[in-house]
Amino acid sequence: MWNPSPVPQVSWDTTLKEAGESSKGTVACVFLGVLFAVTIGLVYWQVVDHSHKTWILQGQLSEFLWDRRSHHLLIQTPGGDKKYLNIDVGNLTNLDVDVPFARNLCWLNKTSFCYRWESQVDVRISLVPGDSQHTECYNITWGPLHCHVEVKNCFSMEGVKWYGGAGVKSQRWPINEQSAPLQPYMLSDLSLRPAAYGSVLEHYFLSSSGVAILLSPTVPLQVGMERRQQQLCVRAEPGAFPQPLHYRVCVARNLKEAHQVMTRLRYANTPVMPNTGILRSSLWTFQEHMSSAERLERELRTFSNRLKRHLLGPAVISLDEPSTSLLLFTDSTHRHLHWKSVSLVHHLNLSITVSPFLSLKSLQGQRAQREAVHQRSWISSRRGSSQQAPLLTWWRGELCVKLDLSCPTSAHWLSGQVALASAHLGAEYVVMDAGEGSPPDKDSVTAGEYLRRLGRIAAQAGDTTILTSASGFSELGLFVRMPALQADWSYSGLKGVIPAMLLHSLMGYPFFIPDAIGGSLAHEDEVDEELFIRWLELCSFLPVLSFQKPPWSFGSGWVLNVTRSYLSLHMDFVVPLLHKYTQEWSVSRNPIYRPMWWLTPDDPQTFTIDDQFLIGDEVLVAPVTDRGAMWRDIYLPGDDLQWQDRSTGHVFQGGVLLQRYPVGLEQVAAFMRIHT
Repeated sequence: MWNPSPVPQVSWDTTLKEAGESSKGTVACVFLGVLFAVTIGLVYWQVVDHSHKTWILQGQLSEFLWDRRSHHLLIQTPGGDKKYLNIDVGNLTNLDVDVPFARNLCWLNKTSFCYRWESQVDVRISLVPGDSQHTECYNITWGPLHCHVEVKNCFSMEGVKWYGGAGVKSQRWPINEQSAPLQPYMLSDLSLRPAAYGSVLEHYFLSSSGVAILLSPTVPLQVGMERRQQQLCVRAEPGAFPQPLHYRVCVARNLKEAHQVMTRLRYANTPVMPNTGILRSSLWTFQEHMSSAERLERELRTFSNRLKRHLLGPAVISLDEPSTSLLLFTDSTHRHLHWKSVSLVHHLNLSITVSPFLSLKSLQGQRAQREAVHQRSWISSRRGSSQQAPLLTWWRGELCVKLDLSCPTSAHWLSGQVALASAHLGAEYVVMDAGEGSPPDKDSVTAGEYLRRLGRIAAQAGDTTILTSASGFSELGLFVRMPALQADWSYSGLKGVIPAMLLHSLMGYPFFIPDAIGGSLAHEDEVDEELFIRWLELCSFLPVLSFQKPPWSFGSGWVLNVTRSYLSLHMDFVVPLLHKYTQEWSVSRNPIYRPMWWLTPDDPQTFTIDDQFLIGDEVLVAPVTDRGAMWRDIYLPGDDLQWQDRSTGHVFQGGVLLQRYPVGLEQVAAFMRIHT
């Protein structure tokens, strides 16, 4: 049937019209069906699957939620595409009770959330804009209302990698593979407390999900790492008075950006530049303990001449505290009584060691103790008591007392002793032994503050002072000596060097002195040639080469030649590179020694690499750390990058794994980034 169109020269075929209307009806039905299905899905997700989650705060980049089923706090991207952080709030509530955790007592405040949790804890969470459009932070405070309330938060490690915190005996990178019981978060002597924290300690942790956590350094804390449960737990130290748990969480697109934003928050001042002259010298530990100063002086001159004869200079001979005292005083048991009038070692390049301890064997020390009782110059065994008896402690095998650096007189006296000792012996460097784990170790805040005061005294003594541990003073520009290691291939030995180095660097201490090549905890014959050479190859790319076992003791000219070769590599190639990136560090605070994820922070393959590292953005070092290995797998990051082997000149595309790459005993794999 044909009908004329009301519009001239236009007509419709009724057959086509009927077919078109039928097709449109079908499409409309399908659309309505899909819409209905999506609506049902959204309702199910919101009501059934998502009903147990309550929004607390929402920013531009993230949202903070409470999961009533698991009793966990969650930080995720809006919509939940990416989980930043999962926080287990511990035993504050009964898991069988559905805690709403939704009544915001900060009325009409869209950036703060306040809640009183079952009359036990006041919780306050505040949203803080980051310093860039790609970062966002939350301040979280748990204030217990009663002294018996235990505030403990555990951050999940499941599915993400974590870095930072404190050094441990067998250092790992990342720290997911470490285990440490919940314990006071303070530096300790790892030789006495192997399960404790030592060497370096900061209240800062970083996650591969793009999360950085900064714990409050003013509150005594306990920290534990539970490898089986995959949790990093923090707890306010129990005490007579309720202690709040306070920390800041920052989220970013990736872990590099999270680290950079937290670095800007941690450091407000321009850092002090260290004296980098030590980079051009190797350190040689003098181990012999002599019975007299005259014999010690004679042996030191012999040792110095031997270093020169073997062409192993420039060298600095490092003395421990007993040898330092023997040179300074006519009788080491009468230290501080009177100085030697003449020193025959004044022309040698020496590093001496001092500490804030005084042995009871010293007659002068005994007299000083009696005179100082009223001045409170020594750490007291009974704080706040009218009877201020000095607290006795063991230090290096002797019964000692320890200076109370909160007393200005004691601090000034120690600073003067350091300056006098250095000048009297003409010492190039002074090692200030901090005495980790000695009193006051019952109060982590006091212990941390003690170390910070010691650091300030070290900085006042000059820019050639070296500290044996670090916590809270990365802006002082001092070198830090890394912990002692075993003479083996384990993570307590050679394998632990790179994880410990990356920890120091990421925590803000790029100027470190690694342990002696072969491990300073070695006995006479524990270090064989292979371990010595592989350790030497690795340390030649670090700031300072440190020796305890001299290479000539192997009785092989080959070991001596290899040692000279890597001393030259360090001087000619590594030192100029470190000077370049020291200037960058002073401006940006980016680490000089960088983990493999620094160039490609979105590449999960780089998150667990613990036997390679970067110097700046241009040198990749992959040493051999396995006994008997003449090859190793090497991962070159960056699909758009190219890397050139320094030894062979071969060029490789980034983003690939070089399997069984040959590395001879006298070689170390190092690659230069090619800039196109």
